[in-house]
Formats: sequence, C-alpha cells, structure tokens
Amino acid sequence: MNPKAIDRYRANLQGEIDSLTLYLAMAEAEPQAPLAELYRRLAKVEEKHADFWERQIREAGAPVKPRAPTARTRIKVWLARRFGPGLLLPSIAAAEQMDQRMYDDQPESARTGMPQDERSHARVLGLMAGSFPRGLEGSALARIEGRHRAIGGNALRAAVLGANDGLLSNLSLVMGVSGAHLSSHSVLVTGIAGLLAGAFSMAIGEWISVQSSRELNQFQIATEADELAAAPEEEEEELALIYEAKGLPPDQAKALARRLISDPAKALDTLTREELGIDPKDLGGSPWVAAMASFVLFAVGAVIPVAPFLFSEGTAAVRGALLISAVGLFGIGAGITLVTGRSVWVSGIRQLLVGLAAAGVTYGIGHFIGVQLSG
Repeated sequence: MNPKAIDRYRANLQGEIDSLTLYLAMAEAEPQAPLAELYRRLAKVEEKHADFWERQIREAGAPVKPRAPTARTRIKVWLARRFGPGLLLPSIAAAEQMDQRMYDDQPESARTGMPQDERSHARVLGLMAGSFPRGLEGSALARIEGRHRAIGGNALRAAVLGANDGLLSNLSLVMGVSGAHLSSHSVLVTGIAGLLAGAFSMAIGEWISVQSSRELNQFQIATEADELAAAPEEEEEELALIYEAKGLPPDQAKALARRLISDPAKALDTLTREELGIDPKDLGGSPWVAAMASFVLFAVGAVIPVAPFLFSEGTAAVRGALLISAVGLFGIGAGITLVTGRSVWVSGIRQLLVGLAAAGVTYGIGHFIGVQLSG
C-alpha cells in the first residue's frame, strides 16, 4: 500500500465526484434541452472516471468512502439551481482549461483515454461558455478556436517587444560602458558585441521554443491517431459533443460526427483541428522563420544606441545615443498601443521613462566600477 498514491487517487476521485454532481445539477437547471443533454453526457464521463479511481483505491487495499461533494461544490449547486447554470459556466470552463492535463503524468490513467476526455471537456465547455441561444456567433467562435485566432495582434506585439528588448538591453549596455569612461572605440565594439550576442540568443531561444511546440503538436496528433484507432466510438462521441456545443442539433451533430469518423484520414484532421486546436498543416509555424524574425527585430532595436558611435566620439556620441534611443523608446511605447488601445502619450512616455531610468542606473554603476578600477 502506497499512502501517497492512495491520497492522489482519493483527490482525483473527489474531483470527479464534484464535477459529476455539478454537471447533473446544471443539467437539471438548464432550460434548453440540448444544453441539458450536454451536461448529462459530461456527467456520464465523469462518473466513469470516478468509478476508475474507486477501483484504484480498492486495488491498493484501502477503503472507499461513500460519494459526497465538497462544501464548495454544494454552494455551486445551489447557485446553479437558484440563478441558472450560465452563472457558473465561465468559471467552470476556466477551471477545466487549467486542469485539462491533470492526468497526463499519472501512470494509472495513461492508457485509459481519461487525459483525452479532460481535454475534450475543456474544449466543449470553452465553446459553451461563449455560446448564444442559437449557437456560437462567428466572432465568438473565432476567439475560442485555435485555428481561427487572429495572429495580427500577437505578431505585432512580438515585433514591438522584440525591438524593445534590443533597444533597452543595448542602451543599458552602452551607457554602462560609457559611464566607465572607456574609449568610444571600446563602446562601439561592446555595443556591436551586445547586438550580436542578444540577437543570436533571441533567435536560438525562439527556434527552440517553436520547434518544441511543433514536436509537442506532432506528439499530440500521434496520440490522437492512436486513440482514434483504438476507440473510434469514443472519438465520435467527443466530436458530436463539440458540434452540439457549437449549436448543431444533437441528431445532426451525431450524423456529422459519424460521417467524419468513417474516413480515418478526414477524422484525424478534424479531431486535430476541433479537439486539439492544432492546424496539422502548420503545427505552430516555422522555427526558422521565427528565429530569423527574432534576430532581425532584436538587431533593429539594438543598433539604435550604437549608431552614434559610428560617426562621433565622447560626450557627443553618448548624447546622440540617448537622444535617438529616447525617440525609439517613445515610438515603441506608442506602437504597443496598437495592441492595447491605450493612450499613445501615456504609453510612450511610460516606456521612455522606464528606458531612461535603466540607462541611468547602468551608467551610474559603470561609472562607479570605472572609478574603482582606475583608482
């Protein structure tokens, strides 16, 4: 008997009991029959999970206590019955999103399909949380479905922040070296070295990040393919749930799911998109494009404080670096407002003050170190 394992089994069981109780209460309180049926089907899956953990506890030689929801779940049940399930749905969907991988690293559930069930529930509830009486509107669906998310905002944000990293880090580096009263040639060499080191670091980091994401997506697709081959009926049920959450009547959702599952290649493509939120043709983008973009964006920002040292020396070069860097910092702050929608002046001035403060601190530290080393 492993006490830690038994405690984990009991914690998993309690979570399933709470979910089962809550879904049944939401089904009872839901006035729309299709949504009520969805809640009951979710509860049925949670009941299977609860049965599984009860078996694990018994096999470990420990007693199984009678099923009872926690006090928090009882409060949620009361709220669902009093005010309707719509009050709780957003928070439940968010909780499912957070817990959707809770079984991924538990060996007992590795070959049961339970990890996939949890991810499916998270996606279905996410769709339901954004739904309307006649199903999901296009704009709401686009915000939920991974393959329809607009990348413009994220791409712009990445571009602005990449340039900001280069500008701020190299400005601080150049000011620190300038504060130590090194020659302009030394400052220039240091600035160029900082540009290259930072740009290569960003590029390599981005390549690893995107490549790792692609490999994870490939692994998830392979796992989905194995599950489709091993349990096509369960995958059909999950697809039907997803399409019902999108607003299709139950009979149409089941017919569509049945038709898709009949073609293994099309079924895998659809499950990959609908259940995993992965575009199998893209897999998260090219790591090489991401790496090159990160290199260029960082370098564009990092070259700004170095440029004056190519044409001037001493105090004039330092002042020039501060001046054009200040313009660059304000421009980056203003660019961020294209994503945030905040005031251009507030964001620009905030970015300017933060950047100049960092440069001032590193200049002071560099000056202190330079004095100590020379004296």
